[in-house]
Amino acid sequence: MTGFFIDILWLLLFLAVPVTMAYRRVDLGSSTLAIGGALLIYTLFFDGFWLLTLFFWILLAGLVLLNLTDLRRTRLTSHLFDLYKTMVPAISDTEREALECGSVSWDGELFTGLPNWVDLMSMPAPELTAEEQAFLDGPVEELCAMLDDWDITHNRRDLPPEVWEYLRKERFFSMIIPKEYGGLEFSAVANSAVLTKLVSRSVVAATTVAVPNSLGPGELLIHYGTDEQKQRWLPRLADGSEIPCFALTSPRAGSDAGSIPDTGIVCKGEWEGEEIIGLRLNWDKRYITLAPVATVIGLAFKMYDPDHLLGEQEDYGITAALIPADTPGVTSHRRHLPLNTPFMNGPTQGEDVFVPLDFIIGGVERAGQGWRMLMEQLAAGRAISLPTESMGSSQAAIYASTAYCRIREQFGLPIAKFEGVEEVLARMAGRTYIMNAAVSCTMAAIKTGEIPAVPSAILKYHCTEMGREVGNDAMDVQGGKAIISGPSNYLGRLYDSIPISITVEGANILTRSLIIFGQGAIRCHPFVLQEMRAANNPDYEQGLREFDNLLFRHIGATLSNAARAWVMALTHARYTDVPEQGSTKRYFQHINRYSAAFALAADTSMLVMGGDLKRKEKLSARLGDVFSYIYLASMVLKHHANQGKPEDDLPLVEWACRHLLYQAQEQLHGLLRNFPNRFVAGALRFLIFPRGRTYFAPEDRLGADIVRLLTRPTEIRERLSNGIYKGDDPLNMLAKLQKALEQTEACAPVARKLRDAVRSRLIDPKDDLAAIHEGREAGVLTDEEAEALLALDSEVMELIRVDDFAPEELAGD
Repeated sequence: MTGFFIDILWLLLFLAVPVTMAYRRVDLGSSTLAIGGALLIYTLFFDGFWLLTLFFWILLAGLVLLNLTDLRRTRLTSHLFDLYKTMVPAISDTEREALECGSVSWDGELFTGLPNWVDLMSMPAPELTAEEQAFLDGPVEELCAMLDDWDITHNRRDLPPEVWEYLRKERFFSMIIPKEYGGLEFSAVANSAVLTKLVSRSVVAATTVAVPNSLGPGELLIHYGTDEQKQRWLPRLADGSEIPCFALTSPRAGSDAGSIPDTGIVCKGEWEGEEIIGLRLNWDKRYITLAPVATVIGLAFKMYDPDHLLGEQEDYGITAALIPADTPGVTSHRRHLPLNTPFMNGPTQGEDVFVPLDFIIGGVERAGQGWRMLMEQLAAGRAISLPTESMGSSQAAIYASTAYCRIREQFGLPIAKFEGVEEVLARMAGRTYIMNAAVSCTMAAIKTGEIPAVPSAILKYHCTEMGREVGNDAMDVQGGKAIISGPSNYLGRLYDSIPISITVEGANILTRSLIIFGQGAIRCHPFVLQEMRAANNPDYEQGLREFDNLLFRHIGATLSNAARAWVMALTHARYTDVPEQGSTKRYFQHINRYSAAFALAADTSMLVMGGDLKRKEKLSARLGDVFSYIYLASMVLKHHANQGKPEDDLPLVEWACRHLLYQAQEQLHGLLRNFPNRFVAGALRFLIFPRGRTYFAPEDRLGADIVRLLTRPTEIRERLSNGIYKGDDPLNMLAKLQKALEQTEACAPVARKLRDAVRSRLIDPKDDLAAIHEGREAGVLTDEEAEALLALDSEVMELIRVDDFAPEELAGD
């Protein structure tokens, strides 16, 4: 029996060599030498399992042959290359451009299974310039003080004229326009900071500012416009003389925007008294923000030249043009009403609208490039507006809710003390911290020149979904106060607007099930896109050489990820190298583990299911979720570092990381439970979960720590909601709640003294207000203390008051 155990020990020692080579991602040649040496020692000193030893020598011989590159390429890779070419469709120029939109950075590192943390941690923290900070402290604060959200949403259903004028005067519509054209030329960091503050005050104002500074005529002109177009339009867009909108969505083409039926036919027509070659446009668009007030419409349409007036090409594809709204045949004055959030949004139609060819953005040379232009700009823009507005709304919701739950008492206790409420507040805070981290770090990346195509989809989906969850929770804990509309309701309109952000710029269901992993699997993967390029290389020999190199690097990386996932699962990733040695070290290590597990699962899924994976949307969505959760967890760690690693924030960091990594584990489990090939699913489960699912959701104690910190006027409370409007004006309910919270904290010792008097029967009041008066009469409270408590009670009652109306006031609703 002892000899058998010695035999097993020798076998395990030998097998540790290839596992170590794979774990360390050692190259094929060096690995072959190491395995050969180990096998030689194994053979010389161990005489058991001779059939297994023979099998190992055969495998080693195969490894040696794989090191003979020319032989490998001609005898093996060429056949695989020919097979692969039949499986991969040819990539058109348009498809190639779409795939290559944006840049790859940290998202690509996570796809390798061996992320280089130095790349992420060395990225600069987000910073505002002095000019940007001055704009935030000046015009943005002043604009927020001008906004009366109830008046905007209920009475006017529009911004007041003086607000529209102020937006033009202070050039709010020009944050992305270069200074040479009269714009502010702000960074993505500043753009996000402005929208965060505005949305905490008014969704209508924030949306009105966001759209001209996102995907639309301004951005398209900056990147693709001719010099003449830039000189004509950008100065007028910058000073607000022109209001832009961009029209893409049609009744027959929503999420499938590439199938738009709107057309532009190249033909001859009359323009300003002369016959010219131009475009005759017909379109029917809807859901177009700013369309009812736009003076210039950015239009996406399919361009055709049936009479070949421009050349041999007939079908040019999707094209983008600028159409003045007063052009004959254009209709765009009607409005939609998106869920009682009355920003300017509506349909636009065009019937036989004739315009010159130079209305095409970038001129006729850019005909047919509209889709590429849109995808390139959406890669960055989708990461800014909607994620920021969800983050800003959530900051406002948690700031208000934690204050409300401290000042609002039931059963003689602040409702924040009840564990059910505490649980809800903790997850609101944790999700808000995740959004803060994701938006902040991604804005910093955009500022450095990154165009994060896949992270922008991650942020769009997950920030808006977390914003929806935070909004639901805020309504829950504030109950009747939150559901009664009126001037004193500071949550209702934020809540109303949540489904809008879920729907636009790529519906969330589509973004999760098709875009995040579907785009990431090609764009972020270290080998797939390059392998596709090699397969489509017209030079067969060059393509074969490229494919051979990529294929065996790909196989090596997959084997490495299998070893890494298995070893880190067995050891709980305790021995993987990370740059952090402090309180957050274990989360860096867990992300390493799940990065390897995700990369292995992704490669295996693509190998087993091939093109069918795209149609198995639930599996693709789970892979996208795992990718998203480890990306977001890494943003949490980077954000904490960017802020100087404040010790007080550690409960939030721990909650966020534990929540995200637990969700990553559960989505991997869901993938394996539903994997169509059960044998492969079993093998993957052995490699990814050899000890079972060992990761747990955040503990209750974390929630208690977080709520204790946020229901007092602390620095962590201010950091968590640092972007919102906190100005002390009569209409700002958030500032009033904060003031009441501070008064509650200041009066806490006095309130405690009064409660003790009630418990000891020194006084026997019928309610809280009577207790204050009786406490003063009994000498428990001084006059000053009693007045402070009375003032606080009055303030609290005013804040928890809800609005009511005469019937005639609501007759028109």
